[in-house]
Amino acid sequence: MISPASAASVEAAGALATAYVHIPFCARVCPYCDFTVVAGRDDVIDRYLAALHLDVESTAPWRPLDAVFVGGGTPSRVGAARLAALLDRISRHHGIAEGAEVTLEANPEDVDEATAAAFVRAGFTRISLGVQSFDDAVLTDLGRVHDASDGVAAVTAALDAGFDSVSIDLIFGSPAESSESWERSLRSAVELAPHHVSAYSLTVEPGTVLWKRVRGGAPRPDGDVQADRWERADELLAGAGFERYEVSNHAQPGHHCRYNAAVWAQAEYLAFGVGAHGYRHGVRTVNVRRLDTYIDRVERGIGPVQASDPVEGWAKEQERLFVGLRRTGGVEPGVGGRALLASEAGARLVEHGVIVLSGDRLVVSRPLLTDEVLRTVLALEPPG
Repeated sequence: MISPASAASVEAAGALATAYVHIPFCARVCPYCDFTVVAGRDDVIDRYLAALHLDVESTAPWRPLDAVFVGGGTPSRVGAARLAALLDRISRHHGIAEGAEVTLEANPEDVDEATAAAFVRAGFTRISLGVQSFDDAVLTDLGRVHDASDGVAAVTAALDAGFDSVSIDLIFGSPAESSESWERSLRSAVELAPHHVSAYSLTVEPGTVLWKRVRGGAPRPDGDVQADRWERADELLAGAGFERYEVSNHAQPGHHCRYNAAVWAQAEYLAFGVGAHGYRHGVRTVNVRRLDTYIDRVERGIGPVQASDPVEGWAKEQERLFVGLRRTGGVEPGVGGRALLASEAGARLVEHGVIVLSGDRLVVSRPLLTDEVLRTVLALEPPG
């Protein structure tokens, strides 16, 4: 269970002002990826970033941002100088608070001693490295460009460069992965002594290359095997001093990702870039997903938002439970939690020990069944 102090800090994340910035460029598109990404379009990087600057400036100033998350795609691919200019534009227009968390997603092949130091000078305080595995066979199966030694070198360079927090992303459940190779990946991650580890199961998302392969007869990731992998990660990382504060995220004390914690606390956040999702003034927005369309619309002053949906009433309460129940510290029950506990499906979850009321918090006590709980939440009808 998450500590009371950590639960309080996660809950307080709801008051943070944050922003997400999307950089879609990649060396190649990984077979499992369903994010808004492009490969082979480096020729439009500068034009895209110019549009991104316009996007930032066209949004009404809010207040100094407590966390900025630059994700992708592979933001590290565009280089420290371009990213420094982007952060400067955000800082001048919106403000970045003193002591803010400024995260960069990066791939190992883009990070060495020189580039890591340059990213720190650019203004990034946190780096999230897409290592995914420390087994070369698994990396090949996942379609990654780097090898295990690149991963080790990138993490080491990031730690030496002086980031406040260094995070490693791992993916488990690839058919090429064995229990032994997963164990080695976990132990390799722990031995490098990062501040944060995210461990995600390999999922087959519709429309991806992996989805097409599975439809063509390739082996699908085994759910039972993935459950075993998750449990081993949870056990080993806890033994190394990491606290799991969300289903897939583990941190050393003081190194929770503030941006993610804010999203899980239903905080509002700005969104810049192609395909980016935002939440302001009680309205969810999503930007257009086609790169050329995004650039064209921003250059013409039309704005990139493709769809917007108010989040209010029962839908807002369902969403509060949906994002909050992913956290190890759970969520205050509220109207939705009481409706969940009173429902037939919720009663079964309680009976089987899947959800519990712990003090004033509703908690998923069997994290591997979180998705089942969330499906139940989405199916709830508003009370009387």
